[in-house]
Amino acid sequence: MNRYIVILYLALLPCFGRLQAQVLWEISGNNTRAKSYLLATNRLVGYTFLDSIPNVFKCYGRCNKVITEFAIQDHEAIATLRKAAILPDSVKLSNFYTVEEYRAINDALQLSLGMGLDQLCRMKPSYLTELYRTELMRRWLQYDEKQSMETFFEQVAQESGKPVYGLDNLGETMYMLFDREPFHFQCEELKKIIDSPENEVRQERILTEMYRWGRLSDMTYTILSPDNHSTLSFSDYQVYCQRNNVWVKRLQSYLKDGRTFITLNAIYLGGDKGLISALRQSGYRVRPVNKRNNHLTK
Repeated sequence: MNRYIVILYLALLPCFGRLQAQVLWEISGNNTRAKSYLLATNRLVGYTFLDSIPNVFKCYGRCNKVITEFAIQDHEAIATLRKAAILPDSVKLSNFYTVEEYRAINDALQLSLGMGLDQLCRMKPSYLTELYRTELMRRWLQYDEKQSMETFFEQVAQESGKPVYGLDNLGETMYMLFDREPFHFQCEELKKIIDSPENEVRQERILTEMYRWGRLSDMTYTILSPDNHSTLSFSDYQVYCQRNNVWVKRLQSYLKDGRTFITLNAIYLGGDKGLISALRQSGYRVRPVNKRNNHLTK
């Protein structure tokens, strides 16, 4: 998306009400016994935003299970994830940077996190990138993990005894978090976000505003745009698209029974290769719950 269009787009956002946001979808057809629902989420948006999505709580109440990206809660699994973020003993992070680059990364992490590479040099670059990105979001975009809408329904379900299922298993989650990109590319991305954190903040701000307006496909186009200089890249999107096809197959048994509430990050859903399109191509009827906002879903 051209940067001038983006600027105009964001300038016009206050002219439209938040109730226009279309982030809630109904799934039916394809021999399903009952309707299911799909909610697009954004981790930078607080759960109070849910109050502006008509019928979201009613749809959740009709469901007897929740599906999310991954549902790993036990301490053993969390310990395994932490272990997966650690570099092999044979790999030294300092070997992949010049002295000046290594010092710049150390200084940025120390300033932002209160920890430098003395403490963090055994961690994979992808982990350090996400750690630094999260801190940027806290500082510049008011990200608050406790207030985020991303895990709201998952937590509510767990508290009420409603089962929660993940679309990815532990091994796949470890791969997505730490190993989906070649090591040399992870090193380049860490340097990239350290050198130009403003690109990351700008991109996240644009995506969040598009989310609030319900423009899921535009979020996809923004990620694929040549103007995108953040670490959320074209290669990431390609992996997401491949995974969407796997997810559709895994969702079949849940959707056949119906009464399934699916909550996933919005960046996986829109565009020609997003999950919504993949579900439709598999024979499901996917339509916006709040029909009066249909013009925003095209």
